Amino acid sequence: MKAPVTLKHKRRIAIGFFVIAMLLIVLTFRVAWIQIVDAEEYTKKATLQQTNDTTIQAKRGIIYDRNGKELATSTTCYTLWVWPSQFTYEKTDAEIKEMCAKIAEIIDKDEEKVLQSATKETLMVSLAMYLDNETADRIRELEYDGIELAEGTKRNYPLGNFASHVLGSVNVDNQGRTGLELQYDEYLSGVSGRWVKNTDLSGNELVEGREEYHEAQDGLNVISTLDEAIQHYVEKAIDEGMEKTGAKRIMCLIMDPKTGDILASAVTPGFDPNNATVPTDETYLKEYEKAENKSDVLSKMWRNPIVSDTYEPGSTFKLITASSAIEERAITTTETFSCNSRITIAGTTLHCWSNRDHGTQTIREAIGNSCNPVLAKVASKMGKTTLYKYLDLYGITEKTGVDYPGEAGSIVQSLENVGPVELATIGYGQGISVTPIQLLTAISAIGNDGLLMQPRYVKALTDSDGKVVKEYDPVVVRKVLSAKTASEMKEIMEYVVSEGGGGNAKITGYRIGGKTGTANKVENGKYGENYYSSFIGMAPMDDPKVSILVIVDSPKGSYYGSIVAAPIAKSILSDVLRYMNITPEYTEEEKAAIEGNYTVVPDVVGKEFSEAAGIIGGKDLKYSRPKAAKDDDSFTVVDQYPKAGTKVKKNSVVYVYKE
Repeated sequence: MKAPVTLKHKRRIAIGFFVIAMLLIVLTFRVAWIQIVDAEEYTKKATLQQTNDTTIQAKRGIIYDRNGKELATSTTCYTLWVWPSQFTYEKTDAEIKEMCAKIAEIIDKDEEKVLQSATKETLMVSLAMYLDNETADRIRELEYDGIELAEGTKRNYPLGNFASHVLGSVNVDNQGRTGLELQYDEYLSGVSGRWVKNTDLSGNELVEGREEYHEAQDGLNVISTLDEAIQHYVEKAIDEGMEKTGAKRIMCLIMDPKTGDILASAVTPGFDPNNATVPTDETYLKEYEKAENKSDVLSKMWRNPIVSDTYEPGSTFKLITASSAIEERAITTTETFSCNSRITIAGTTLHCWSNRDHGTQTIREAIGNSCNPVLAKVASKMGKTTLYKYLDLYGITEKTGVDYPGEAGSIVQSLENVGPVELATIGYGQGISVTPIQLLTAISAIGNDGLLMQPRYVKALTDSDGKVVKEYDPVVVRKVLSAKTASEMKEIMEYVVSEGGGGNAKITGYRIGGKTGTANKVENGKYGENYYSSFIGMAPMDDPKVSILVIVDSPKGSYYGSIVAAPIAKSILSDVLRYMNITPEYTEEEKAAIEGNYTVVPDVVGKEFSEAAGIIGGKDLKYSRPKAAKDDDSFTVVDQYPKAGTKVKKNSVVYVYKE
């Protein structure tokens, strides 16, 4: 007999039906909301989950030298991707481990790390980048499900550590990091493409899915002003110079004074841009291993001091002081000055670099003797306002605007803070700090009839077919000197090499002009024991085709520019002038000396040894100092053998003596 349905039971049943009805209503409402109101949003999410959007890397443009030789290129490489869900589908742990072991062996990676990556709970993961064709072919032969090779490019510097500070390098994303790679990154990088396709969770392409392929636009090529052959001569010479001088580093810059084109630009030690984050030089390597912040060491290694660092130019700056005074008619080339090895200005005694009196000199002879007191007098006679006018005209007080990242400005005292002593010391190149590129750009104006040019590393951009897309014309900054003053200064520079202390840069048959420089380095805010030894010059002086600056930083032993830097410049110019097919022109005296294989011993008695060494070198002779003066470059020569005027074979030794 069934129990009677009570009123209480009926109420419970009714409540149950009501709750179910309400839940159905809510569920129906929610489904309707999703299908109608949120339909667009969920459609987008579904599409994103089914869409594989792969970036197609653009091919980075090539960097060429001025003659079309490749300095930086891009080579095809591959990135290995894995879809873990597909890679591990229906496979045992042992099978997965075996597959990962084979992959690890091919890509030269740790087996355990490959296994961890290949079994991650993610849609896809990269196992390796920058794989070459041979490695990619070995991966393809495995025929594993769930792996894919994506084609890309890798930056390649075929000459390794060559012009590394100029070219710079790229980061892991193939973006310019330093040098021209950074300066022209927007042109070199191109525009990446895209490969969009619909896939399932395992990465398989859907049959009814869409596929879009947007081709990448390759980057433009950069035509630099560098000449690969001249750069080679420079790097070879400064590497040899490092061995001979034991210097901390050597810098060299070569320009075309008529255009501002930088033909060579090198710094030792360099780095290999193919693997720019690993120091190759022993000094940087030791620093890198000890450093807590390794990026600081790398930044220092990548830094181009020719553009980004300043230094006191010393006596090379005397060319700017003298030319300014001649142009302003504050002095004449026939006017004479006296030197007794010191000068007192505003109660302060300033000394010449030489211990001997230079006596009465013209400005030409004063530059040849590198006489500090005379140039101090010239600067004082000109006045600070006039001198600073020419610092402005020469571009010393502003950046050159060279197309290179991180250009530094000079350090010049404000005009109102320059007193008589400061003016005098600036006159001979102390108390002022410039970048190497500023100084060579300024002096190059002398070789260009007084026209100052803007220096440049790049002359044009081309597309993949070699068509010029953008051309950079030489830029005239301003007129600094008259052609007459420029001509007089060229004659003075030639005298320094042919008759003065710059003789170690002399090359028989060529008219070489220049000026040596020796300046104390400022270290920790004061002058230290190290020096910058330098030579600045140009050739041939009747129609200059190249200007050159060599800076030897902290040489060991001899430190005078005439002994340390000038021979390096001579080595470079000897190769460069021949390479440029500039025919030597010999005087009758030089012809006779060549035919007889002899040279005439110069008179160096009474001269400072560093000056005598330059004069002796200018006659294709070697020198030998007394044992007592082995490490002394500042003594006065009191006697010599052979005597002056003697004919001897080239490369013979001249013995000099001190008291």
